[in-house]
Amino acid sequence: MLFMVIERFRDQNAKAVYRRFREQGRLMPDGIAFVDSWVTADLGRCFQLMQCDDVTLLQRWVAEWADLVEFEILPVTPGRDTGAALAAS
Repeated sequence: MLFMVIERFRDQNAKAVYRRFREQGRLMPDGIAFVDSWVTADLGRCFQLMQCDDVTLLQRWVAEWADLVEFEILPVTPGRDTGAALAAS
């Protein structure tokens, strides 16, 4: 499954998030695949697309970052797949 992960940097502290990322990496357990990410111009949020079949792996990953980031995780599907599913009905 695909998940859109919306990260809100606590206290607008993007530097602390990127420092940990440089020093320790993404801290993701095996079974999660990073697809891509985008960061807002004000450095307040990051949008990451992840692929994972076990939601508990995402929960383990979130726990590694909870002191620096608030997370919202949404299951998503490509628009073309939704369009095809709706066209068939």
